[in-house]
Amino acid sequence: MNELDNIDILLLKQLQEDASLTAQDLAGKVNLSTSPCWRRINRLEKDGFIKQRVALLDSQKLGMQMITFVSISLSKNDENSLEMFEEQVQKFPEIVECYTVTGTMDYFLKIITRDIQHFERFLRKHLAQLPLIREMHSNVAVTQIKYSTELPLDTQM
Repeated sequence: MNELDNIDILLLKQLQEDASLTAQDLAGKVNLSTSPCWRRINRLEKDGFIKQRVALLDSQKLGMQMITFVSISLSKNDENSLEMFEEQVQKFPEIVECYTVTGTMDYFLKIITRDIQHFERFLRKHLAQLPLIREMHSNVAVTQIKYSTELPLDTQM
């Protein structure tokens, strides 16, 4: 992150809060004129600091009320097996996050479904059918205490 100065960090913070702000609005918030602000934003996009701008949807309003965390251990841990599993999980929109993890399990998945019945169908018909799964444990989220997509950027770099 050596390439970023405090103004870049402030711009990124503002965009994390509201990506629909215009360059003029952003410029006012970080004390720049519009043209230099627009150039900085373009550079941040070009350099990959801004991957994409998206709309965050409300899963509850859309009827997707079930969040389940699933830890998975594979029966084989060779490179081909890992790659095969990782390719397969990409195909399921219900799996919104997938991580390799340390410890006794190999992967940690975040799965969002409408309800427990939909999760069970997804588990039985799709996830449990994937080859190489040795062990799987599910934990259902009861209450969401905190949710954020904002990274903890520090302006005191």
